[in-house]
Amino acid sequence: MARKPADSNRIVVLGLGRFGSSLALELVHQGWEVVGIDADASVMQSYADRLSHAAVANTTDEQALRQLGVHEMAHAVVGIGTDLEASVLTASLLADFGVPNIWAKAVNRQHARILERVGAHHVVLPEHEMGERVAHLVTGHILNFIEFEDDYAIVKTRAPDETFDRTLADAALRTKYGITVVSIKRPGEDFTYATADTTVYAGDILIVAGKTRQVEAFANLS
Repeated sequence: MARKPADSNRIVVLGLGRFGSSLALELVHQGWEVVGIDADASVMQSYADRLSHAAVANTTDEQALRQLGVHEMAHAVVGIGTDLEASVLTASLLADFGVPNIWAKAVNRQHARILERVGAHHVVLPEHEMGERVAHLVTGHILNFIEFEDDYAIVKTRAPDETFDRTLADAALRTKYGITVVSIKRPGEDFTYATADTTVYAGDILIVAGKTRQVEAFANLS
Protein backbone atom coordinates (compact mmCIF):
# COMPACT_ATOMS: atom_id res chain seq x y z
CA MET A 1 0.00 0.00 0.00
CA ALA A 2 1.33 3.45 -0.90
CA ARG A 3 2.20 5.72 1.98
CA LYS A 4 -0.09 8.73 2.36
CA PRO A 5 1.57 12.14 1.97
CA ALA A 6 2.84 13.29 5.37
CA ASP A 7 1.58 16.46 6.98
CA SER A 8 4.68 18.66 7.20
CA ASN A 9 3.28 20.80 10.03
CA ARG A 10 2.66 17.91 12.42
CA ILE A 11 5.21 16.24 14.63
CA VAL A 12 5.00 13.37 17.08
CA VAL A 13 7.07 13.30 20.26
CA LEU A 14 7.34 9.85 21.80
CA GLY A 15 8.40 9.99 25.44
CA LEU A 16 7.64 13.08 27.50
CA GLY A 17 10.42 13.16 30.04
CA ARG A 18 12.34 16.37 30.65
CA PHE A 19 13.82 16.45 27.16
CA GLY A 20 10.71 15.36 25.25
CA SER A 21 8.30 17.58 27.16
CA SER A 22 10.39 20.75 26.89
CA LEU A 23 10.90 20.14 23.18
CA ALA A 24 7.20 19.45 22.62
CA LEU A 25 6.08 22.60 24.43
CA GLU A 26 8.58 24.74 22.51
CA LEU A 27 7.30 23.30 19.22
CA VAL A 28 3.73 24.16 20.24
CA HIS A 29 4.92 27.68 21.01
CA GLN A 30 6.39 27.86 17.50
CA GLY A 31 3.04 26.92 15.98
CA TRP A 32 3.50 23.21 15.29
CA GLU A 33 0.75 20.66 15.77
CA VAL A 34 2.34 18.33 18.30
CA VAL A 35 1.17 14.81 19.12
CA GLY A 36 2.62 13.64 22.43
CA ILE A 37 2.77 9.95 23.31
CA ASP A 38 3.94 8.40 26.57
CA ALA A 39 3.27 5.11 28.34
CA ASP A 40 2.72 6.87 31.69
CA ALA A 41 -0.89 8.05 32.10
CA SER A 42 0.02 10.49 34.88
CA VAL A 43 2.59 12.15 32.66
CA MET A 44 0.12 12.53 29.82
CA GLN A 45 -2.50 14.07 32.11
CA SER A 46 -0.16 16.96 32.87
CA TYR A 47 0.31 17.71 29.16
CA ALA A 48 -3.15 16.88 27.79
CA ASP A 49 -4.22 20.53 27.68
CA ARG A 50 -0.86 21.86 26.51
CA LEU A 51 -0.30 19.77 23.39
CA SER A 52 -2.36 19.51 20.22
CA HIS A 53 -2.99 15.81 20.93
CA ALA A 54 -1.88 13.58 23.80
CA ALA A 55 -2.13 9.81 24.02
CA VAL A 56 -1.16 7.06 26.44
CA ALA A 57 0.44 4.21 24.52
CA ASN A 58 3.35 1.82 24.44
CA THR A 59 5.68 3.40 21.86
CA THR A 60 7.01 -0.04 20.87
CA ASP A 61 3.52 -1.27 19.93
CA GLU A 62 3.23 -1.04 16.14
CA GLN A 63 -0.56 -1.28 16.06
CA ALA A 64 -0.99 1.37 18.73
CA LEU A 65 1.24 3.77 16.82
CA ARG A 66 -0.59 3.09 13.56
CA GLN A 67 -3.94 3.78 15.23
CA LEU A 68 -2.55 7.14 16.34
CA GLY A 69 -1.43 7.94 12.79
CA VAL A 70 2.28 7.96 13.60
CA HIS A 71 3.05 6.09 10.37
CA GLU A 72 1.77 9.10 8.40
CA MET A 73 3.86 11.70 10.20
CA ALA A 74 6.59 13.71 8.47
CA HIS A 75 8.53 14.37 11.68
CA ALA A 76 9.08 12.31 14.81
CA VAL A 77 11.18 12.70 17.94
CA VAL A 78 12.08 9.79 20.22
CA GLY A 79 12.54 11.42 23.62
CA ILE A 80 12.92 8.17 25.57
CA GLY A 81 16.18 8.10 27.49
CA THR A 82 16.14 5.79 30.48
CA ASP A 83 14.67 2.71 28.78
CA LEU A 84 17.25 2.03 26.06
CA GLU A 85 15.41 -0.97 24.64
CA ALA A 86 12.19 1.03 24.22
CA SER A 87 14.16 3.88 22.68
CA VAL A 88 15.78 1.66 20.06
CA LEU A 89 12.62 -0.32 19.28
CA THR A 90 10.61 2.89 18.89
CA ALA A 91 13.16 4.41 16.52
CA SER A 92 13.24 1.17 14.54
CA LEU A 93 9.44 1.19 14.18
CA LEU A 94 9.49 4.78 12.93
CA ALA A 95 12.11 3.80 10.35
CA ASP A 96 9.97 0.84 9.27
CA PHE A 97 7.04 3.23 8.85
CA GLY A 98 9.16 5.33 6.53
CA VAL A 99 8.90 8.51 8.61
CA PRO A 100 11.14 10.88 6.63
CA ASN A 101 12.59 12.89 9.52
CA ILE A 102 13.40 10.97 12.70
CA TRP A 103 15.18 12.59 15.63
CA ALA A 104 16.17 10.62 18.72
CA LYS A 105 17.71 11.35 22.10
CA ALA A 106 20.69 9.25 23.18
CA VAL A 107 22.20 8.93 26.63
CA ASN A 108 25.69 7.99 25.44
CA ARG A 109 27.76 7.46 22.28
CA GLN A 110 27.00 3.73 22.09
CA HIS A 111 23.27 4.40 22.33
CA ALA A 112 23.64 7.03 19.60
CA ARG A 113 25.37 4.59 17.25
CA ILE A 114 22.62 2.01 17.73
CA LEU A 115 19.91 4.59 17.06
CA GLU A 116 21.64 5.60 13.85
CA ARG A 117 21.94 1.97 12.75
CA VAL A 118 18.23 1.28 13.23
CA GLY A 119 17.26 4.30 11.14
CA ALA A 120 17.27 7.54 13.16
CA HIS A 121 18.28 10.40 10.87
CA HIS A 122 19.47 12.74 13.64
CA VAL A 123 20.69 11.77 17.10
CA VAL A 124 21.30 14.23 19.92
CA LEU A 125 23.08 13.77 23.23
CA PRO A 126 21.64 16.69 25.24
CA GLU A 127 23.76 16.28 28.36
CA HIS A 128 26.99 15.75 26.40
CA GLU A 129 26.35 18.63 24.00
CA MET A 130 25.37 20.99 26.82
CA GLY A 131 28.53 20.02 28.66
CA GLU A 132 30.67 20.84 25.62
CA ARG A 133 28.92 24.18 25.18
CA VAL A 134 29.35 25.15 28.83
CA ALA A 135 33.00 24.15 28.66
CA HIS A 136 33.49 26.73 25.92
CA LEU A 137 31.61 29.41 27.84
CA VAL A 138 33.22 29.08 31.27
CA THR A 139 36.59 30.35 30.01
CA GLY A 140 35.02 33.75 29.28
CA HIS A 141 36.65 34.03 25.84
CA ILE A 142 33.59 32.67 24.03
CA LEU A 143 30.25 34.33 24.75
CA ASN A 144 28.20 31.81 22.78
CA PHE A 145 29.09 28.67 20.83
CA ILE A 146 27.23 26.62 18.23
CA GLU A 147 28.90 23.62 16.59
CA PHE A 148 27.56 22.02 13.42
CA GLU A 149 28.48 18.90 11.50
CA ASP A 150 31.84 18.48 9.77
CA ASP A 151 33.77 20.31 12.51
CA TYR A 152 32.27 23.73 11.74
CA ALA A 153 31.24 26.27 14.37
CA ILE A 154 29.96 29.80 14.91
CA VAL A 155 31.03 31.72 18.00
CA LYS A 156 30.22 35.04 19.60
CA THR A 157 33.36 36.62 21.04
CA ARG A 158 34.99 39.91 21.95
CA ALA A 159 37.17 41.58 19.33
CA PRO A 160 40.88 40.94 20.10
CA ASP A 161 43.34 43.80 20.52
CA GLU A 162 45.02 43.25 17.18
CA THR A 163 41.82 44.15 15.31
CA PHE A 164 41.22 47.50 17.01
CA ASP A 165 40.97 50.53 14.70
CA ARG A 166 41.49 48.39 11.60
CA THR A 167 39.18 47.32 8.82
CA LEU A 168 38.55 43.60 8.43
CA ALA A 169 40.36 43.70 5.09
CA ASP A 170 43.41 45.23 6.76
CA ALA A 171 43.30 42.82 9.69
CA ALA A 172 43.28 39.87 7.22
CA LEU A 173 41.73 37.53 9.76
CA ARG A 174 40.73 34.94 7.19
CA THR A 175 44.32 34.68 5.98
CA LYS A 176 45.84 34.61 9.46
CA TYR A 177 43.31 32.49 11.32
CA GLY A 178 41.11 30.84 8.69
CA ILE A 179 37.94 32.40 10.10
CA THR A 180 35.25 34.72 8.72
CA VAL A 181 33.71 37.60 10.66
CA VAL A 182 30.02 37.38 9.82
CA SER A 183 28.58 40.14 11.98
CA ILE A 184 29.66 42.85 14.41
CA LYS A 185 28.02 44.61 17.35
CA ARG A 186 29.08 47.88 18.88
CA PRO A 187 28.19 48.72 22.50
CA GLY A 188 24.61 49.96 22.66
CA GLU A 189 23.87 49.06 19.03
CA ASP A 190 22.37 46.07 17.18
CA PHE A 191 24.35 43.48 15.25
CA THR A 192 25.13 44.45 11.63
CA TYR A 193 26.60 42.45 8.77
CA ALA A 194 30.37 42.72 8.50
CA THR A 195 32.11 43.67 5.25
CA ALA A 196 35.74 44.06 4.24
CA ASP A 197 35.41 47.80 4.92
CA THR A 198 34.02 47.35 8.45
CA THR A 199 36.30 48.89 11.08
CA VAL A 200 36.66 47.09 14.41
CA TYR A 201 36.92 49.04 17.66
CA ALA A 202 37.65 48.18 21.28
CA GLY A 203 34.53 46.78 22.94
CA ASP A 204 33.05 45.34 19.75
CA ILE A 205 31.47 41.88 19.77
CA LEU A 206 32.06 39.64 16.75
CA ILE A 207 30.18 36.68 15.29
CA VAL A 208 32.83 34.46 13.75
CA ALA A 209 32.48 31.31 11.62
CA GLY A 210 34.96 28.64 10.63
CA LYS A 211 36.47 25.31 11.58
CA THR A 212 35.91 24.60 15.27
CA ARG A 213 39.57 24.68 16.32
CA GLN A 214 40.22 27.84 14.31
CA VAL A 215 37.35 29.82 15.80
CA GLU A 216 38.32 28.60 19.28
CA ALA A 217 41.88 29.76 18.72
CA PHE A 218 40.68 33.14 17.46
CA ALA A 219 38.37 33.60 20.45
CA ASN A 220 41.27 32.88 22.80
CA LEU A 221 43.02 36.00 21.47
CA SER A 222 40.48 38.22 23.23
